[in-house]
Amino acid sequence: MIPTRAALVRAALVRAAPVRAAVAGAVGLVIMLTACSLPYGDTDDPVTPTPTPGTSAGAAGQATSTPTAEGTAPVGNGPRRPTGTPVTIAFGGDIHFAGSSGQRLAADPATAVGPMSATLSAADLAIANLETAVTDRGTAAPKEFTFRAPAPATAFDAVRAAGIDVVNMANNHGMDYGEVGLRDSLAAAAAAHYPVIGIGLDDTSAFTPYRTTIKGQRIAVIGATQVLDDQLAAAWTAGPGKPGLASAKQVDKLVAAVRAARASTDTLIVFLHWGVEQQQCPGDAQRALEPLLSAAGADIVVGSHAHVLLGGGWASDGAYVDYGLGNFVFYASGGGRNTESGVLRLTAAGRAVTDATWVPARISGGAPRPLTGTAATQALASWNALRPCTGLSASPP
Repeated sequence: MIPTRAALVRAALVRAAPVRAAVAGAVGLVIMLTACSLPYGDTDDPVTPTPTPGTSAGAAGQATSTPTAEGTAPVGNGPRRPTGTPVTIAFGGDIHFAGSSGQRLAADPATAVGPMSATLSAADLAIANLETAVTDRGTAAPKEFTFRAPAPATAFDAVRAAGIDVVNMANNHGMDYGEVGLRDSLAAAAAAHYPVIGIGLDDTSAFTPYRTTIKGQRIAVIGATQVLDDQLAAAWTAGPGKPGLASAKQVDKLVAAVRAARASTDTLIVFLHWGVEQQQCPGDAQRALEPLLSAAGADIVVGSHAHVLLGGGWASDGAYVDYGLGNFVFYASGGGRNTESGVLRLTAAGRAVTDATWVPARISGGAPRPLTGTAATQALASWNALRPCTGLSASPP
């Protein structure tokens, strides 16, 4: 039996008053995850999904706080009732520029993301995960898969041309080429005047949200990663005066960042790199973390990493959660589960997500391509079938 949401929160909080102790169990589970430990290249994935039953700054180029409309959003979890003018927000999953997707970037950054750009551009705000170092320097990390896109900032030109407004770079490839690569990534983002989150020259800048005001709604986006290679986690984690990534394993810092952003935000988004590779139901670490972020004030908690799609929907407290957006611009091919892709399109009015739509796609030639007709209908049904093992609902509470 899958624990209820309330039971998870009680289990996470009852052991001690401080948040750090409250989530010690979740952190221990996360450490067992290894990043990119399974091949996910140009091969079909042979693994069969096994859903279980359930209920239905700083640094240059980095996102920094910007002036926003006056007023204060309610602190804490509060009621999520629609307020103000609705805003559409689109989310894509993992983007790298290696293999076939790298060839697309080299050929033309303006079209590298492919035809799903129309769906992204149509939203008021679009967000994705950039899973690569943007550099042609540095030394590759001692791991099986390393990704980098050459500087200058063609990768940022590509995501901007696709209508993506901000990318999360807190992931298990963000420092594939070490601190040199991280600094180059930040410099490239600055040269392109492109905002990035989840990465910085210290922990303060890494946890700094991207802020924007759209149709009078103050929106903040925080990025962090729950997935780091065990042998690299210490070196890659941002700290005081230490460049690196915003680590969701430092739950107290992430929760504090959410609480701090809540006071001056109408719609608060946390974009995470999380999940277990090839597993289409949320893992224990995801289930333990999400309620803490929602309780701290997050209205939308979404992310990617597993290379397959996971379910999404509304939690009992009204937050919208998507446990896995899958690959997006990626070298996966062959028609397996690793090529199942799409864009999650949400409508938010203040703290309330009033509508959610999955726009299905299939990766071909390194880029997602929208599905139509029977293929789209079947893909949407498959996506909805992933929800039961999440404990989420298909409609707001």
